[in-house]
Order: sequence, then structure tokens, then C-alpha cells
Amino acid sequence: MQISLESPAQPDVIQLIDDLDAYQKPLYPPESHHGIDIAALSAPNVLFAVARDHEGKAVGCGAIVVGPEFGELKRMFVRPENRGQGIAARVLDFLESEAAAKGCTTFMLETGPRQPEAIALYARSGYLPRGPFGSYGPDPFSVFMQKARA
Repeated sequence: MQISLESPAQPDVIQLIDDLDAYQKPLYPPESHHGIDIAALSAPNVLFAVARDHEGKAVGCGAIVVGPEFGELKRMFVRPENRGQGIAARVLDFLESEAAAKGCTTFMLETGPRQPEAIALYARSGYLPRGPFGSYGPDPFSVFMQKARA
């Protein structure tokens, strides 16, 4: 397994994002979808990581949008057939380390209550529940979490 910062504008990575959208769209109403597109993922302040298997196939991804006060985790996804191998935790740790190297020590995220596996991953990684942040408002389909990394 190799994890590295890559451009999201690659066909296999675009497919990962499309698969993530296909997974999430039936779970939540449209107004509760907060994913960002390939153009936003390509911005200079975004760290986008791709996990590739031993054959070079993209099996997971994630991003941190680094802002002046915190980094926001976005677009975390591991292909269903590759889950249970610790890939998401490794991508999360990689992204946090890369963002910390740029001076970012507070991480926030928004996920949904119908994704208990994601919530459990974040809790195991030290994220704690919090209220809405940034431009988010209260939403019964949103779970907000935060982590401070020394």
C-alpha cells in the first residue's frame, strides 16, 4: 500500500469520487451533501491523498482543506472491497501529518449519522463531537467532529 499526495484530476481518482457520491446520495437529502468537486480538490490549499494497492490501483482517497484556523477533512473514501484493512486510518494519519507539517494542528470534519463506520474511525483517531463550524448550519443529517493534534 502506498499513500501519496496526488492530483485528484486523474481518471481512476475521479472514479473514486464518483463512487463516493453514488454511495452517499441515497443516504442523505441533496441539501445535506457537502462534498467538493474535482476543481475545489485541486486548489492550492488542498492536500489530496490517494492510497494505491501493490498494482497501483487507486483504492482510497481523502483530502484536507487547509485554512487559516483549521483543516477540514473532505472526501474520505475507501472502495468497499478494500475496507477492513486499515486504509482509511492510514490515509487519515497521512493527511493529518502532511497538514501538520504546514502548521495546521486543528482538524474538523462533517460526516453523516448514516455512516457509523466513518464516525467510529474518526472517534478511534481522536476526533470528538462538536457543533457546526465554518459555513455549516445545524443539520440533523450532519455529524461534526474536531481533533487537535500536537
